[in-house]
Amino acid sequence: MAKDAQLKELLAPVVESMGFTFWGLEFIPQGKRSMLRVFIDHPDGINVDHCAEVSRQLSAVLDVEDPITQEYTLEVSSPGMDRPLFTLEQFSQYANHIVELRLRMPFEGRRKFKGQLIGVEQEDVVLVVDEHEYLLPVELIEKANVVPQFKD
Repeated sequence: MAKDAQLKELLAPVVESMGFTFWGLEFIPQGKRSMLRVFIDHPDGINVDHCAEVSRQLSAVLDVEDPITQEYTLEVSSPGMDRPLFTLEQFSQYANHIVELRLRMPFEGRRKFKGQLIGVEQEDVVLVVDEHEYLLPVELIEKANVVPQFKD
């Protein structure tokens, strides 16, 4: 978690200075080859050229600052339709959507939840699963994604 915070502090200002929204990041240590995935957004959408442009800038900063000691792959992406949620503000923004989330440790005997996101109360995410309301502390959430809803 500390590595994610360090990387966010380093990379978010670069993304924002380029006119994009820094949506979040995932750092996934995988033995010899780790993955750093940075999500960017923009009101007009994100295309491959935007991702390449941001990737070049972030690569330059990462080369100079060198916050990741092992080999890694940098991937810059839009959040997509199944957008990951990282902050309380993002959870609030997607109230009334269906989300899937996984916790770092079990809460009431389970780690995986899928249900309707009601919103946020202080530092908790409010989720209704099978008519049961859960208040899940945001710091326990390992991964959360909006479930795409397709309309006919």
